[in-house]
Amino acid sequence: MKLRSFRLRIALLSAALAGTTLVGFGAVSWFQIYNAKISRLDAELLNHLMRATPNLPPRGEPPENQGKESRPSRWQFYEDSLSDAFGTNTKTPIALLVLDANGNILYQSNSLTADVEVNRLLLKRLQLLPLPSPPQREPPPPSNRNVGPPPFLRPRPPKFVTAQTAKAAWRIGATKFPNAQVGIAVNLQAVDQEMATIRNIFLVSIPGSLLLVAIGAWLVSGGALRPIHQLTGVIQQVTVKGLDQRIPIGTTDVEFVELIQVFNLMLERLERSFTQASRFSGDAAHELKTPLTILQGELERTLQQVDPGSEVQQRLSNLLDEVRRLSGIMRKLLLLSLADAGKMSLYLVEVDMSELLMEMLEDVEMLAPHLTVQTDFTDGLRLQGDRDLLIQVLQNLFSNAIKYNLPNGWIKIRTHQTQTTLHVIIANASKDIPASDRLRIFDRFYRGDPARTRKIEGIGLGLSLAREIARAHHGDLTLDSTAFGQTTFTLILPMKEAGSKG
Repeated sequence: MKLRSFRLRIALLSAALAGTTLVGFGAVSWFQIYNAKISRLDAELLNHLMRATPNLPPRGEPPENQGKESRPSRWQFYEDSLSDAFGTNTKTPIALLVLDANGNILYQSNSLTADVEVNRLLLKRLQLLPLPSPPQREPPPPSNRNVGPPPFLRPRPPKFVTAQTAKAAWRIGATKFPNAQVGIAVNLQAVDQEMATIRNIFLVSIPGSLLLVAIGAWLVSGGALRPIHQLTGVIQQVTVKGLDQRIPIGTTDVEFVELIQVFNLMLERLERSFTQASRFSGDAAHELKTPLTILQGELERTLQQVDPGSEVQQRLSNLLDEVRRLSGIMRKLLLLSLADAGKMSLYLVEVDMSELLMEMLEDVEMLAPHLTVQTDFTDGLRLQGDRDLLIQVLQNLFSNAIKYNLPNGWIKIRTHQTQTTLHVIIANASKDIPASDRLRIFDRFYRGDPARTRKIEGIGLGLSLAREIARAHHGDLTLDSTAFGQTTFTLILPMKEAGSKG
């Protein structure tokens, strides 16, 4: 199962949303700034194109006289004023091209002589311009025969385009006057450098902003999920002894109130059901204990009165065995109900585990002489515990090691001691336990694969009770994942005092 972090997803989604917004805002801002700069440049070009009028040839001047006098010097002065206006120098040229009405060159910048591409762009742009429109006024009266020079034709509105050469980009503005054509090209290198600076600022600021957004979203989501962490903490503490816990709602956000209320109601129902089940099993075991004790005593007394070796004695012996078996089941159920209620009382004394293990080994040698027994433990393994209950745990473990062993198999007992715990490891040769049985081996009344347990006595309460006794001592009983062909249980007991005397 693939695990995902809800908090991480919130942070990443917030960063993605903010990133999309910032990238879109940056792109739109960049283009708007660029268009604003180009518009301002076009306004400057328009202004200077209109200022070119004083430098044009006079209206009605013959073509052969155009370009005489000091016209080139005027255009040179005009070009210098363009360079000053646009804040450029000789290294960043302003290209100027002036043609007469017939398309002859009146003036061209020195840069155009070197840069043929810019010259070609200006010429092409001027050729595409339409002729200027005539003025809108009424014709003179017919009686006036002294007609002066033709009226001044208004220029067409300048056209602005951006053209690219092999070296740079140029912004070109051109217009046609009645007696001349003027084209100005401004190198966009300065604009491109400014836009590159703005782009670099965006490239640095946007990732930094995304990082801050992600960190902020991570922190905010952590605060928002704090009630969930509180709920998780309470759920982790829900044990037999913690079913009475409830999550307070006073300081909880309104979005989580319903969830916490449902959880508290679930805990309440669970506590009530568990209390009823525990009380029922305890009461049933306690009520059955007395009649079983009476029945066992009557059978023992009757058995002493019948003839030895008779059929009646055999039947009474079988009945007595079954009653004793039922009494054992009742004792186990009573202990389990006490453990469920957290009321299993321990009579704590100093217990010599080495001595108990030796006693268990004597029983194994007597009950299963065909098994090989290997031991590895030292003397003097003492701890505080309930001796009778610990004997019951060891008896169950050794009994299972004998019952589920292989013919001519083996049993290994070893201990491992630390400063705080004692580990008693009991292993035996056996058939492999399936993984499904390993998960349920401590369940009550569960006996695993019928093929393995059909001919073996038991009801499936021993391991469950043994683990509850170990946990009552603040220890544990575990089934180890060992090699194939063997079963290993580890009994873990604290070396310190397990609890108060009961």
